[in-house]
Amino acid sequence: MYATKVEPTTGTSEVSYHIPLSDPALPPRPDEPWWSHWRGRYVATLYLLDLVVGLGSAVAALSLRFGPDPTEPNHAYIWITFGLPFAWIATLSLNRAYEARHLLVGTDEYARVFRSGLALTAALALISFAVNLRLARGYLLIAMPLMTLAGIAVRYVFRQRLHRAWARGHRLQRVVLVGPRQAVIDVTRRLRRERRHGLGVVGACLPHPTDRLTGLPPVLGTFHDVGRAVAEVGADAVIVLSCPEIDGVALRRMAWQLERDDIDLIVASTLVDVAGDRTTIRPVDGLPLLHVEHPRLRGGRRLVKNVFDWVVAAVLLILLSPVLLVIAALVRLTPGPAIFRQERVGRGGKPFQIYKFRTMYVDAEARLAELRDLNETDGELFKMRQDPRVTPHGRWLRRLSLDELPQLVNVLKGDMSLVGPRPPLAREVANYPSDMRRRLVVKPGLTGLWQVSGRSDLSWEESIRLDLSYVENWSLAMDLAILTRTLTAVVRSSGAY
Repeated sequence: MYATKVEPTTGTSEVSYHIPLSDPALPPRPDEPWWSHWRGRYVATLYLLDLVVGLGSAVAALSLRFGPDPTEPNHAYIWITFGLPFAWIATLSLNRAYEARHLLVGTDEYARVFRSGLALTAALALISFAVNLRLARGYLLIAMPLMTLAGIAVRYVFRQRLHRAWARGHRLQRVVLVGPRQAVIDVTRRLRRERRHGLGVVGACLPHPTDRLTGLPPVLGTFHDVGRAVAEVGADAVIVLSCPEIDGVALRRMAWQLERDDIDLIVASTLVDVAGDRTTIRPVDGLPLLHVEHPRLRGGRRLVKNVFDWVVAAVLLILLSPVLLVIAALVRLTPGPAIFRQERVGRGGKPFQIYKFRTMYVDAEARLAELRDLNETDGELFKMRQDPRVTPHGRWLRRLSLDELPQLVNVLKGDMSLVGPRPPLAREVANYPSDMRRRLVVKPGLTGLWQVSGRSDLSWEESIRLDLSYVENWSLAMDLAILTRTLTAVVRSSGAY
């Protein structure tokens, strides 16, 4: 393990630390700055993949529009077909789709690829009009959507390979946390619970030399030792948490220490769960002011979300109707109805009837009181991994999340959305503190951030934090990402019981 503080020598004001790198749970210390090289290879591979996507889409459009005979289109289309991949890469570069801060995590990368597709389509239309180049509309209508969708799909698959490596503890960016003890503990637990961010905490610098972090990352020193600690553990980044001892001057001096070795400096905002697209730096007389926009809870984008919900729910109900009938017949093998109805609280605190396939025996509510002491979760939820009230078929329905499918009817009725916070019970809402009622300003969802982040394995506090994060930062791109991650979560069956 890492050693902690040793006593300072007499007459010195700073504390000396020795940090051997022998903890097997931490990412191995590199002999060279592998992160920068690895990140460069990742971006270079993206360039190559986008080039292949652009060329493949252009050739497919040429073949589909003009047939397999290569002599039918004129020479202009041949040049356009070979030039389109380079135009695609140039457009992606102008939209900053290769910058490190937009890659690896979040939906911003996919949004930039989508905007690049729209921009290149518009640019080709304007150029063809300006120079009187009569491009076949069928060619563009095939090439550009195919290029955009394929570009997003390829980046998604490539990123998932990276996420699987992160889940195994490989290729993590080595991070030193700087901040007060409790903040370091909270952030470390979050980062260790979910590896999709690619950050591995290798140590911490705390305000006082006597501070300890039992069972968490080793204490590498105080705030004065950040530069030396980073060099000793081979860290790639420093995350500074909110702390009164670190003001603007101290942060600037820390940045000067880190820039020599090109170490990333990340400052954690005190704005809890506010996405970057809602914040803007506005310098006023040399003072950088952070402007925070209100979340988009109504308007045209919400209308688009509602239409999307209705269309997808209707299509899924039609396609899955045979499956729904088979499941209903299996549920009826135990006494009781196939559909379980329960009152839940929706948007604005309005109650509604939620529909699910019944997974428990009909006397489940009556038996709840005798099982209260066996609750395996905190907060207002009641969960047991081996709940005796669950029927045999109910266990596999829950594991595959098939019991949730009737909620598509709730989506059609407008009570729920495809993506949103978990629909709570009235007794849960009655015990909500004031901040938690923020969940009720949007429709509850059939799936959401908490479902794709661990479901019942999460603590009550963490599930609430994820729901609030969704409310504050909703976007259609986030919904699509959550729906995609839901499929992975269902296959893994993690936290489903």
